[in-house]
Amino acid sequence: MALPYLLSLFLVSSLTLFNLADCQLTEDYYSKTCPDFQKIIQEIITVKQMSNPTTAAGTLRVFFHDCMVGGCDASLLISSNSFNKAERDADINESLPGDAFEVIVRAKTALELKCPGIVSCSDILAEATRDLITMVGGPFYKVGLGRKDSLTSKAVEVEGHIARSNMSITEIIDIFAKKGFNIREMVALTGAHTIGFSHCSEFSYRLFNFSKDSKTDPSMNPLYAAGLKTLCANYLMDKAIAAFNDAITPGKFDNMYYLNLQKGIGLLATDQAMASDPRTKPFVDLYAKNQTAFFEDFSRAMEKTGVYGVKTGNQGEVRRRCDSTNKS
Repeated sequence: MALPYLLSLFLVSSLTLFNLADCQLTEDYYSKTCPDFQKIIQEIITVKQMSNPTTAAGTLRVFFHDCMVGGCDASLLISSNSFNKAERDADINESLPGDAFEVIVRAKTALELKCPGIVSCSDILAEATRDLITMVGGPFYKVGLGRKDSLTSKAVEVEGHIARSNMSITEIIDIFAKKGFNIREMVALTGAHTIGFSHCSEFSYRLFNFSKDSKTDPSMNPLYAAGLKTLCANYLMDKAIAAFNDAITPGKFDNMYYLNLQKGIGLLATDQAMASDPRTKPFVDLYAKNQTAFFEDFSRAMEKTGVYGVKTGNQGEVRRRCDSTNKS
């Protein structure tokens, strides 16, 4: 089937424009109540990213894991207590980097000093994510503001909403589809893996125990697999060992991730499978060839993600602290 035809199957829905007003969000929401909102966010994230270059990737991952479970409401930022195990402690979220949580706490602290009780944690997370992506070379996109923070956070509600590294492409497509995202948007959003890293435990089976016929996943580039085997040799004893998702330009937001998939150097099996599955391959090839197309589609998909399940009005609250509700 020709590439242009395949792309046209998804073009209409993937290019849907989102009206922030429909979600009661506006870009200038804090223009009068906290006019230094953007400035404070930028100052905090710049210092943090320069001191710890993995902050951008970690914050993007936290943003996505938050939004996919009940909407973009900062429920992931809530800590567990003796009465409740929160989303943050669900097994799939245990590897989320502390730097990402810390940068949001720093921004919240600064904003509370300047504009107490005004700015929600969910808005801070959305704005900081966009600014960090832009800071490391990614596209600028609109961020609507005016979200309220969730009143609850439960670990038991996480399963089935976030793709796991051992899932099939069909399973992942279904997860995104249930939230209104089509295949093109899914592939574009997965391009977030162009920055950041994954722990060896998430892909070790591809290196050491793939199948009865091959210890190593044959879809992996042999030289790439050999390097990962050396890196992850002691992962059972040191579960913190990790590798960059994009080994070529790990700190730069670009389309190298898709070029890597074409060469068999995708870190996660789910990523690599997109380069061969007929439903996703056309978009992998498009983004590998055309970074502008990737940036445009990623921006639209992130705008759509940012308004998913948002809470406004009395549906939530503006937390005083991001790690607990106001009634805690």
